Amino acid sequence: MKNKRKILDWMLLIAWMILIFTMSNQPANISDSQSEGAIKVLLLIGIDANSIFGQLANFIVRKCAHFLEYMVLALLYINVAKHYFTKKVVIISTVAFVFTYACSDEIHQLFVQGREGAFRDVLIDTCGGVTLLLIRLGISSIKLLKLR
Repeated sequence: MKNKRKILDWMLLIAWMILIFTMSNQPANISDSQSEGAIKVLLLIGIDANSIFGQLANFIVRKCAHFLEYMVLALLYINVAKHYFTKKVVIISTVAFVFTYACSDEIHQLFVQGREGAFRDVLIDTCGGVTLLLIRLGISSIKLLKLR
């Protein structure tokens, strides 16, 4: 059973990495239209991002997407890494993994029409991964306090 879980964890991580790669491989005009679609969905649920952020709405939606997709990447990596490493190594390797994948993603975007690689995005992506780690550590601490 544990072996099946390990395989599933690997499959989910690889699938998410492929999804990030695929999203980054889209030309700028397609990526922009997806952000506009997200803004329309927000409007449907009562959040008018354009009136709140003005022309920055598209930029903010895109950066939030970066942050969230790398939070998920960190979660999926942690699920794989905990099969192999101690908690301390999982924490350190998660930050290193997210940072490295974010760097490779931005380098990849240098070769996609209308896209650019930005170190700012690497920082946003890494912050998403670190935030997930902090949430997980906070939850673990709360659970420990309840046991005492």
